[in-house]
Amino acid sequence: MTDPTPPGRPPQDVDLERASAARMYDYFLGGETNWAIDRAAAERAIELLPWVRDMAKANRAFLRRAVRYCLAEGIAQFVDIGSGIPTVGNVHEVAGELNPRSKVVYVDNEPVAIAHGQVQLEQTGEPGRHGMVQADLRDPDQLWQRVLDTGILDPARPTALLVVAVLHFIPDEEWPQAALADYRQRLAPGSALVLSHGTLDAVTPAQQEQLDAYTRHYAKTQNPLVWRSRTEFAEFLGDYPLVEPGITWVPDWRPDPTIAPELRTDLTDPSQSMVYAAVGRKP
Repeated sequence: MTDPTPPGRPPQDVDLERASAARMYDYFLGGETNWAIDRAAAERAIELLPWVRDMAKANRAFLRRAVRYCLAEGIAQFVDIGSGIPTVGNVHEVAGELNPRSKVVYVDNEPVAIAHGQVQLEQTGEPGRHGMVQADLRDPDQLWQRVLDTGILDPARPTALLVVAVLHFIPDEEWPQAALADYRQRLAPGSALVLSHGTLDAVTPAQQEQLDAYTRHYAKTQNPLVWRSRTEFAEFLGDYPLVEPGITWVPDWRPDPTIAPELRTDLTDPSQSMVYAAVGRKP
């Protein structure tokens, strides 16, 4: 792989004793910003759940469609919390195709994601339009202040807050529900909240042992999985009215037949994605 920082060493404070879900996700999507420990963990995940790459692709495709929906609704500034390592159609690239004046602030607490993201954004040649900050979703005060400190966004204008495939790595005892309620309150009227989250709601009894093993595997990484039900997922949206078609499996949220070839999947049933998706709008 090509390391995001010279001379081929990981950024400071990177934990290479345990695999990172962000770097495994990058590997699932065909990215190169991952280390041997991440690739080994990702390959083991594929052994346990052979369609996990398709799950990642379906989720990424949903992110792209949601960004395009927001732009069509006149929302041109984005905050992507838990953005991970920029890979396979970054938000600013997708948004820029439809609105060259769109703005994006990426947020993550993973040093590799920060280092690689900053390098990519520097290469855009458009300073001031996009940014990347290191912060933790669980600390809304600090995170939102760092986003505003970039000077990129106008907090009085509608913003699309993207929290995609992140919340299922935060256990209830770390109060993700309270954090999302805080972010919903901060957004300006007309803003959008874009969410996706892993679930076991459609798992059959025959698959349960397989999914238990998969969950135990992630428990050995830096980011153990927390599956949640449809009802629990809906709580993250609060009282925001849902955009049609409401809460769906990720492939079913406004599907687009022109999906990029690299994100096409072999999923035979939308529920096989094991990920719920929804977009809410602040009145």
